[in-house]
Amino acid sequence: MKRTIITFAALLFTFAASAFTRQEIKVHSEAMNKDIPVIVILPDGYEAMNALRTVYLLHGHGDNYTAWSEKGDAGPMADTYGVILVMPDGGFDSWYFDSPVDPTYRYETFVAHELVEYIDSHYRTKAVPTARAIAGLSMGGHGALYLAIRHQDTFGAAGSLSGGVDIRPFPENWGMSKRLGTIAEHPDNWERNTVINMIDRIDPDSLKIIFDCGTEDFFYGVNCTLHDKLMEAGIPHDFYQRPGAHNWDYWKYSLKYHMLFFDKFFRSNTTN
Repeated sequence: MKRTIITFAALLFTFAASAFTRQEIKVHSEAMNKDIPVIVILPDGYEAMNALRTVYLLHGHGDNYTAWSEKGDAGPMADTYGVILVMPDGGFDSWYFDSPVDPTYRYETFVAHELVEYIDSHYRTKAVPTARAIAGLSMGGHGALYLAIRHQDTFGAAGSLSGGVDIRPFPENWGMSKRLGTIAEHPDNWERNTVINMIDRIDPDSLKIIFDCGTEDFFYGVNCTLHDKLMEAGIPHDFYQRPGAHNWDYWKYSLKYHMLFFDKFFRSNTTN
């Protein structure tokens, strides 16, 4: 639970030659009445495997479902850890809410229910919370913690990379007012839907949390505050801060720490 400052050189990762399979599919959302593109990455040897763990990766604002595979080099990690990676499109600026002001944006329902149900019914997954993790960067970092806290019966571990874990200091940014209404007119929407106000909903026996942020990132302050509040509440978590800004150079390294955390979580629950 302590705050830790690390450098890129603090941990070395070695990846064997990867032969993962990348699939691009469409998953229908009844809630939004549309098909949503999703990338699924299967580890080498998938057809001979059963009961695989699944890691859902959420992209940031302004990006799309291809970001983690094309910019983040996430694919080889499916082989390294023997997991299925699922990368859904979260819209340009959904923030992974079910919007209280725009009924066409119901990305909480899509990711936490419709997508998980589809993946479990079409792939060789282990369909229990202890075999599912969710992580994301920036908007997706907020989304990963938001969805995991609200759906601890679905996700057993969550990670946020440079996440907007408190949205209230940024009322004019990244299209959030289109999804929640303006903070002046709808302050309750902003209070209810910011991760930092959801700490009292965390069951430390059900949800394992990791998050990090670069010291030059504009979200650095809100991440430090989240860490402090989790410490005050006695909620176990891993929090890392290290030099870095809000960019892919930071996130590509950061994801490796998160995947190690998830791997340890999965291995600790091998009988569940």
